Amino acid sequence: MSRALLTVAILAVAAGVVGLFISFRELEFVSDGLVHAVFPGLVVGAAIGGTAAVLPGAAVAALLAAVLFTVIERRGGIGADAAIAVVLTGLFSLGVVLVSRQEGYVSQMQELLFGRLLTVTEAQVWQILVVAAAAILIVVSTWRAQLFRAFDAAGAEAAGFRPLAADLSLGIAVALLVVAGVQALGVLMVIALLTVPMAAARLFTRSFALLIPIAILLPLLAGALGLWLSFEWSVGAGATVSPGAVVVLLLVGLYVLAALVRVTAFRLSSARRSASEAAA
Repeated sequence: MSRALLTVAILAVAAGVVGLFISFRELEFVSDGLVHAVFPGLVVGAAIGGTAAVLPGAAVAALLAAVLFTVIERRGGIGADAAIAVVLTGLFSLGVVLVSRQEGYVSQMQELLFGRLLTVTEAQVWQILVVAAAAILIVVSTWRAQLFRAFDAAGAEAAGFRPLAADLSLGIAVALLVVAGVQALGVLMVIALLTVPMAAARLFTRSFALLIPIAILLPLLAGALGLWLSFEWSVGAGATVSPGAVVVLLLVGLYVLAALVRVTAFRLSSARRSASEAAA
């Protein structure tokens, strides 16, 4: 349980930093494509070297996909999203075919898709920490370029920043974070960690300085509560509950709460404005 909570904490910090530019650049779909593209790398790594080779296999697949998706996204046009969709579905299907050729592939596929948060080893925690730190370092070292690129691409290029270098750096950072999170949460749940906390943070506050702290705090809260709930349900009620799935559901619940708070605040503000105008 302590390793699981530590893993969630590491991923929360990294996702808060990297997720800022995923949200500003509206790269949620590209991030989803990276998550699915990692799947064949996971399978090949596990088939070649077992658990120890999962991370290297996923890293190779993620980095290749990051470069490919960056080139497709920069090309733009009406075919860019379709090309990304074709690539991600093709790579994901390739992973399914590869894993289905192995014995006991159903259990292996379940583990790769949904993760095993409670069985993360000490060695895997260190691997996740190193990879997540690398993702944060890439974003922090290119912070000015990423920020300029997010708000004014033409201005960033005129100011001397290289858009392609910034795009590739962000793509690689996202790929590394996907690799870090997929071991614990699985392929299908990493996308929630990359996108939902920052989306909820942008609903909770308009302050730029508070976005990352809130985006870190939300998955920490969901992680601690999710682990506790899954333990209580599994031990107390005798139900088999995936802690990773519970964490993600709680994250989504926090997003819904943020949306409700935002809508309520907007309606109250509109009502006060109407009342003041009527009084005037």
